[in-house]
This record gives sequence, structure tokens and C-alpha cells, in this order.
Amino acid sequence: MGPSISTAYSFCLYRSGVTPKASLIDAVRAGLEELADPVKAPEMQAYMKSDMPFLGVQKPGRVALLRSLPSLSDRDEWLDAVQTLWREATYREERYVALALSGDRRFQSVDLMPWFDEMIVTGAWWDYVDEIASRRVGPLLRSTPNVVRPLMLKWSTDDDRWRRRTSIICQLGFKGATDAELLTACIDANVDDPDFFLRKGIGWALREFAKTEPGWVRAFVEARPGLSPLSRREALKHL
Repeated sequence: MGPSISTAYSFCLYRSGVTPKASLIDAVRAGLEELADPVKAPEMQAYMKSDMPFLGVQKPGRVALLRSLPSLSDRDEWLDAVQTLWREATYREERYVALALSGDRRFQSVDLMPWFDEMIVTGAWWDYVDEIASRRVGPLLRSTPNVVRPLMLKWSTDDDRWRRRTSIICQLGFKGATDAELLTACIDANVDDPDFFLRKGIGWALREFAKTEPGWVRAFVEARPGLSPLSRREALKHL
């Protein structure tokens, strides 16, 4: 049996001359390798339809690893570590860890939007994008609407479908704070698109808002006969 996660981390952290950023990256990679399950790996890759291979590290293992990692106090080092893990990833779990680390509440500000945009465009799949949209972009929309709202309107008509999906679902969980005008604009910009992920995203966003404003959602759906059956079914699922 190999060393524990904490042992692997300690070895990485205390190597002479290694920066905190490098120690964090080393600890992530060593920890994931230690937790790798070669039986689970191909199953996870097939389920996610991923070109990037998996190590076979399931979520509980990743959560445990995250808890063992150092907390970088310097914002530039933190962002550099996150970007390095994401950009240099050879296994999908490395990006999952980078995504989790990117949510450090101490460092969230609207100047991260270009980085979250890069993650959306290069990640280009729902397992990354949905987390970024709802838990990274969404909070920044609430805290800095004067910057993020115009960007979401722009993304709603972008050529990249994942930017468009982000614009639609970024208000998940907003409840009464939902900007209905923004939601309407982002959905209407994509209502005729046949893409599955856009149609599913529309239905999801409406279903969540229906928990707070069922009448609004019912009227919205009824006023749009061109809404896809998938979007309509998802939107009205609990009404």
C-alpha cells in the first residue's frame, strides 16, 4: 500500500526550495495518483463521454484530498496554481480539483471572469460548465451585476454553446432575486436552437424559478409555443 494522502502531501510540501504553489500542485497530483482506481477509470470516462482519461478517483476521494491540501494565502499564487492544474491536466480529476479550488471565497471578484470564461470554453462539457455557471459566474452576477449582466447578454448569442448555456443557468438558486428580464432575454435568444444542452438548460432554469414564481413560469411557457418539448417538459415538471 502506498503512503497516505497526508504523507504524500507532507513529502511534497517540505521538499527543500519548493514554492507553496508547486507544493500544492505536487500534492494534488500525488494524491490523485494514490487514489487511482484502474477499474473505475474506464467506466467513468465512458459515462462522461470524455476524450481526457480518468484516474478513477470518485468524488468522496477527491473531497478528502481537497481537505488535506494547503491553503494558499497569496491570491496570485492561488490563481496560478489553479490555472496550472487546469491547463496542464492529463486526467479529468485534475480539472475537477482545479475547479473546486477555483471557488475559494477569499479570492472571488469580477476580475476572475476572463478565467472562468477560459474554463467554460476549454472545459466544454456539462460537468465543468454547470458548476462554473451556477457557483462561480452566478455569485459574481449577484455581487457585480453592472459588469456581469451585460456579459451574460452577450454570451446568450455567442457562437459557443457553453457560454450560451452559462448565460441561461447562471441564476440557478437565485429564487426571488432572479433577474427575470435577463433570464427571459437569455432564453429567448436560444429558444429555437436544437442543441440538447441548451434545451435542457432552458428547462432547468425555468424549473428552478418555478419553485419561487410558478405563475410567471407557466405564463412564460404558454406564451412561447416554439419552446422545445424538452424545455417545456422540464420547466413544468413540478407544476
